[in-house]
This record gives sequence, structure tokens and C-alpha cells, in this order.
Amino acid sequence: MNEKRPSHKGKMVPLPTNSIIPERDLAVTPILECRHLGIDFGGLRAVDDFNLTIGRTEIAGLIGPNGAGKTTVFNLLTKVYQPTRGTILLDGVDTAGKTTAQINHMGVARTFQNIRLFGNMSVMENILVGLHGEMNYSTLSGVLRLPSFFRSERIARERAMELLSIFNMEDTAEALAGSLPYGAQRRLEILRALATNPSLLLLDEPAAGMNPSETAELMENIVKIRDTFHIAVMLIEHDMNLVMGICEGICVLNFGQVIAKGTAEDIQSNPVVIEAYLGKQQ
Repeated sequence: MNEKRPSHKGKMVPLPTNSIIPERDLAVTPILECRHLGIDFGGLRAVDDFNLTIGRTEIAGLIGPNGAGKTTVFNLLTKVYQPTRGTILLDGVDTAGKTTAQINHMGVARTFQNIRLFGNMSVMENILVGLHGEMNYSTLSGVLRLPSFFRSERIARERAMELLSIFNMEDTAEALAGSLPYGAQRRLEILRALATNPSLLLLDEPAAGMNPSETAELMENIVKIRDTFHIAVMLIEHDMNLVMGICEGICVLNFGQVIAKGTAEDIQSNPVVIEAYLGKQQ
């Protein structure tokens, strides 16, 4: 029996590189290509021979047991760590030697397992931090409070309110970020990442600490973000309902190596994946 595919998921098609991407992204350069990526810490191979391709508007999942190397991969993609070997192409451009700031300017934004907001700043101010690259005024105009400064400030605030409206958080604009409930802080961190105008949004356990209704809302909003901004989203997540519900392509890591790649249907029935999560049956 053919199960009806959710409307937000596209048909996945294979590439010659043994990867799959949504059919709708075939005509454009993949937003991310990792080729034989790896990193060693001393004698430990934390990630080894990691290969992955993500389409320009794909929602992709990176899953695996605790300690599998998932966050290490995110740190490699954002140059928190420089890889020991392998290549990372962002929109077809080799990122070798780039810094974290340069990677952000190239279009990669991320959130973290542990929330990293400026708790003593307002919600609005946190988003304005992400928007600083779009605020077009000189240091002199800021010091002298020239009209160009106020115009840029007004445009940035309007943009921040637009972002807050994605999660219906406009009424929290002047609240301290640290005073928000946990789920709202998670959402704010996503919005601050979006403020940098990314082409690829990396979400590290975005549903951590959320209740089922908040997680369901998050799923809808991730799809909304993809469709509104026409960007790719890659998430690390332990909530399998979320992963299987919205991810088009899923990559499974175990002990730093890829053990499976495919659609949700492929991954759910893969005996190697089941063993990695549940252990070998006696």
C-alpha cells in the first residue's frame, strides 16, 4: 500500500555521489556538500569519512545515539573546529580556511543544544544583534546620531518585528530574553539565527525541553521557515516523531561514521539503525 506523502515533503532522488536530494532542488547547486569529512582529537577519530549532500530547500535530519558525533559535525560545518581531512562545499564554494564569522557571512546560521541568548538584553535587542550585518550606517553617523543612523535603526526594528511574527512573539519584544519561558527562548534563538539571513539553518536539538504541543508547533514553524525564506534546514534531534514527520533526507551517525542515509521510510526500517539505537537482540 502506498502511503500518501505529506505535502511539505518532496520526492527524493539519488545523485551520482550516493546521496539523495529533493527533486525540486536538482536544477541548482546543493547548498551543502561534505566529502570524506573527518576530525581527530588526539588518537580519537571523532568523525570519519562523513559524506552528505543537502538540497537548497531541503529539511534534513542528522540523528544517532548520544556521543555519535552529531554536534561535532555541526562544529565542523561552522568552523568551530577545523577538519582534519575532507572538504566542505557551501553553495559550491570550498570553505577551507574560513573562520566561523566568515561561514556565517557565507550563509550558515545555527542554534545550540544549550541556549545562548543574551539573557539581560531584550528580545528585540537579541534579534538586532543578528541583524547587525544589515544595518547600513557608518560609525560616524551612529556617534553623531545622523538621519541615516535612525533610518537604519527603524528598518532593523521593523525587520525584527517581522521575524517575531513568525512565532507570534511580537508582544514579547521589550521583555528580557532571560525572563521568557524555556520554549519561547528556544524560538527566540531560532529567530536570532534567521536574522543573519542564512541559506542553511542548523538547529541543534530545537525541541529539547519542549512539551508535545510545543514540539508540534515547532514542526509546523520549521516547515514555515523553509517555505517562507526558501532555505535549507538541517537539524539534530532526538524526538523521532519530529524527525520522521518533517525531514526529507535523514543521515544516521554512530561512532562518528555514517551508517545509513535515506528517507524517513528507509531509516525506520533499516536494521543497522535499529541495532544502533536499541542494541543487538539476544
